[in-house]
Amino acid sequence: MTQSFASSLTQKISDQVSYKAEVQHLLEKSNGYVDWKNRPALKGRHGGMLAASFVLVVEVLENLAYLANASNLVLYLSKFMHFSPSRAANIVTNFMGTAFLLALLGGFLADAFFTSYCIYPISATIEFAGLLILTLQAHTSSLKPLICTSTNRSIPCEHVTGDKAALLFLGLYLVALGVGGIKGSLPPHGAEQFDENTPKGRKQRSTFFNYYVFSLSCGALIAVTFVVWIEDNKGWQWGFGISTATILISIPIFLLGSTIYRTKIPAGSPMTTILKVLAAAIYNTCISRNSSNAVVSMNRSRSCTTDTSVSEGHTKENAQIQTTTQGLEFLDRALIRNPVHPLLACTATHVKEVKIVLKILPIFMSTIMLNCCLAQLSTFSVQQAATMNTKIGSLRVPPASLPVFPVLFMMVLAPFYNHIIIPFSRKVTKTEMGITHLQRIGTGLVLSLLLPWLLQRYSVLGLIGDGILSQLSAGIPCQQHHWRYKYRSTIADNQEEIQIVNKSTEV
Repeated sequence: MTQSFASSLTQKISDQVSYKAEVQHLLEKSNGYVDWKNRPALKGRHGGMLAASFVLVVEVLENLAYLANASNLVLYLSKFMHFSPSRAANIVTNFMGTAFLLALLGGFLADAFFTSYCIYPISATIEFAGLLILTLQAHTSSLKPLICTSTNRSIPCEHVTGDKAALLFLGLYLVALGVGGIKGSLPPHGAEQFDENTPKGRKQRSTFFNYYVFSLSCGALIAVTFVVWIEDNKGWQWGFGISTATILISIPIFLLGSTIYRTKIPAGSPMTTILKVLAAAIYNTCISRNSSNAVVSMNRSRSCTTDTSVSEGHTKENAQIQTTTQGLEFLDRALIRNPVHPLLACTATHVKEVKIVLKILPIFMSTIMLNCCLAQLSTFSVQQAATMNTKIGSLRVPPASLPVFPVLFMMVLAPFYNHIIIPFSRKVTKTEMGITHLQRIGTGLVLSLLLPWLLQRYSVLGLIGDGILSQLSAGIPCQQHHWRYKYRSTIADNQEEIQIVNKSTEV
């Protein structure tokens, strides 16, 4: 009996070892991708455009839930929470900035600890909780400040304070936390469905991101038209309620694709590598170095270890790394033979990767001013539109529907770009990408600079040609100098046009 038990136990151990070896072999074959049950992902069964289509549908719902409130939030804060226009705009920009900054946290958690598949349901649940709080506050009168009536205009409206303000900001920043997790995990999860090691997979991934922008625009279109109209005409509790229901529905839709998803196994976040290299470089610069703890040349060693034979074995490889990572020599100090702590142990590959990231930071920073301008679209532009006559016939257009124009352009241009511009550029350049990422970014920034300048210039010339400028100046004598100064500054590069403006203001 003992022998049979021992043989049975040995057989089980042998089967388990062989099973682990088979799983490891499949993991290596699947390039580190697993399905939703942590089994090796199979090519042809997991991933592909069908799996990514669930991500696209979810993005429509998620962006609808987020943008429906973000685009109109400044009016809710000023009209119902009684914040000043500047304070309301500041709250909105802080809310949106926090949401996008928290995308770094969502991406870090997906890369280092969880998976992008796990992060979305968690983040969507957090956003649902925040929207539910905002819905309850908008619906319950006791949770909002008193409504300012026209009979008591002498008494200024006090903005929301105390527990009511705490409830408002709790809901807002729960939404921001959820949105950050979604923005940091949902696009990478869609990209993981394609094999980047094959030309077909890379082309499909590029197509996915183009249609991701299209899906994002579809959600935005519904948000800034239908939901915004509901908020302005039926009540904010209905607008928040629609967003709450939408983000809740997106969770089961996302989970419907579980059986065909493939997910990358967490293998550490690039943020960890960047912080480790920076910390090691700074620390090694501050301490006094001796011969036993000297900085290792990248031409001689791959890592911070003391194994000199391994270092010599990688001399040729490290020489190539050195030639491809010129500059930022300060980071080379992260490579020492005897690191003070194992956490500060760095390899030449780590240093190379960090140098690459730091060198592309100027490209990211070039978009800061562009986003500063885009932030006005959800704040002061909406407040300005609220003071205007927005009626078109019998239809009153909500002020927050102003972003519908760039949204429509994005919806039209995304398929046009994917099906016409990219194939044409591939034929011309005879490359897989057609247009490099840097060229795409540069083209977008240049167009963003030129088009507003041309629009402002020719709108002023149109006012002058139609005589509107002289009519406005004649109707408002006290503002003649204001008009003259404003339009002089707009077309100051043309002396003849300045003279026209001066004549019109003298009428």
